[in-house]
Amino acid sequence: MTALLKHWLKHGPASQQLISFNHHDILTGEAFTAQVAAIFEALSQHEAKRWLLACDSSDLFAVGLCAGLLAGKQLILPANTQGGTLSELTHEFDAVLADRPLCEAKDYVALHKDLKHPGPWPTSQTFGELILYTSGSSGQPKAITKTLDQLDAEVTVLEQTFANHLPQCSVIATVSHQHIYGLLFKVLWPLAASRPFLSDLVEYPETLTYYANLFPNLCLISSPAQLSRLPDALEHQPQLRAPSLIFSSGGPLSLEAANAIAHCYGKPPIEVFGSTETGGIAYRRQQDNQQSWRAFATHEIKQDPQDGALWLKSPYLESQDWLRCDDKIQLIAPGEFVLQGRLDRIVKIEEKRLSLVQMEALLESHPLVDQAALVVLEQPRVSLGAAISLSAEGKTLLAQEGKLAVNNALKQHLLSQFERVTLPRRWRYPVELPLNTQGKRIHKDLLELFTHD
Repeated sequence: MTALLKHWLKHGPASQQLISFNHHDILTGEAFTAQVAAIFEALSQHEAKRWLLACDSSDLFAVGLCAGLLAGKQLILPANTQGGTLSELTHEFDAVLADRPLCEAKDYVALHKDLKHPGPWPTSQTFGELILYTSGSSGQPKAITKTLDQLDAEVTVLEQTFANHLPQCSVIATVSHQHIYGLLFKVLWPLAASRPFLSDLVEYPETLTYYANLFPNLCLISSPAQLSRLPDALEHQPQLRAPSLIFSSGGPLSLEAANAIAHCYGKPPIEVFGSTETGGIAYRRQQDNQQSWRAFATHEIKQDPQDGALWLKSPYLESQDWLRCDDKIQLIAPGEFVLQGRLDRIVKIEEKRLSLVQMEALLESHPLVDQAALVVLEQPRVSLGAAISLSAEGKTLLAQEGKLAVNNALKQHLLSQFERVTLPRRWRYPVELPLNTQGKRIHKDLLELFTHD
């Protein structure tokens, strides 16, 4: 089985293929074709090459995605649609393809449910490409280009690896399609393999239970943060109806959470390890502590003898050379390894990938702040702590209105570029940040600031 996604995109869905559904509507291949043809025509007639693509509903997002790829456009997928994020990307796109106008100064093509076009599935000689933005090590958004060949390679491998576990499954997700994991697992893979997906985001455990009771076979696409909370919502009780398969990605799931999910649903999730740059690298199902990861069959991995960094060869990459990753591993057998943390300052909070450098720079741009240092706190849940050396203006506000006022001012400032769930949960305002004799920040002493509330 090869070129699963490219074959589907070239020929389009069967008229009776069920593309997507929600609690009050379904979308068939015939209607999906009419919508894609309408957007394809609008894009083909527009000279803009670079289009920002953003949409809350996964079915309309899929319409824009397919039409843009078929029209040979470059589709830019922002991590979110907050003002600061779009402002940073404004020079990277010429027009907007979305369910609402996001940038007043840019041309706009609307994605909406009433799109219709009498023509057949569009044909294309040259496919477009996707560009996703993720936090680079410098703190600036880093553009990651994904060609159709790369996306097709990953979709094909996912089907080869996991299809036997997915008998006539419908797909629902608690994660956004604007990121690579949701894009692949919630939209592209289901489309190419003719599995219907839920057009809405599952935000509540009650919604998950509703669909689990409705469908005999269900595939849940979720994340460690969401799965860690789910057993509490289910009162840690075994469920009569469970998803056939649960995927988790975005960060390692704790063994405690994996066991709790297994208690409620009968088996632990399949975790997928990877990044926007690399796509999926390996997968596992946790049975015990320090469970190893198994690389996908098409991949080669090795361990750097100097610092333990993961080196990767993969058909998902643009180059067929070895790629050095910023993950430290211990290789325990060919294709099998244990993760041992990150080697850079990119971290994941609530499965959102962010640069500590970028957030510190944004804090230091605020008039209340002289210097800022961020640390990752592991207990009681992974979160950020912010140690701030205040400016004279900041010290005055702290003295006059208290810590809460300063916290709120800085949080509001961070919301221009970061999602609320990633913001620091704990704040400290030392007279000065702890430094060693070389003027370097002392990580141990920074952590010590947060040992007492």
